[in-house]
Amino acid sequence: MTNLIKQLEKEQLDKLNKTVPDFKAGDTLRVMCKIIEAEGRERLQAYEGVCIARKNDGLNSTFTVRKISFGEGVERVFPLYSPNVAEIKVLRKGKVVRSKLYYLRNLFGKSARIEEEDGKKA
Repeated sequence: MTNLIKQLEKEQLDKLNKTVPDFKAGDTLRVMCKIIEAEGRERLQAYEGVCIARKNDGLNSTFTVRKISFGEGVERVFPLYSPNVAEIKVLRKGKVVRSKLYYLRNLFGKSARIEEEDGKKA
């Protein structure tokens, strides 16, 4: 039964033909979201922040991006294979040990920075 479900999910992923960049928690991402405005107009809006979590579950894979907007922390969960996610761009690779960075919710300012993977300070 589960093998059949995995096979169907794999077929759906192949049918989507969507390329996803290699990223993990700690990376700084720019996610281009499709926004539908009045009169059926569509535009792309950038959402840029740090990926604090990633859940790999086949077709149901999601990732959480956190950014600071007007001094307030804002998190958004994106489905990885959603048609509303037009593009995911990795801006900076972060050097972290954990897979979920929920501790960043309690930090702000310089203490909330993540060191870049090639040794530079963020």
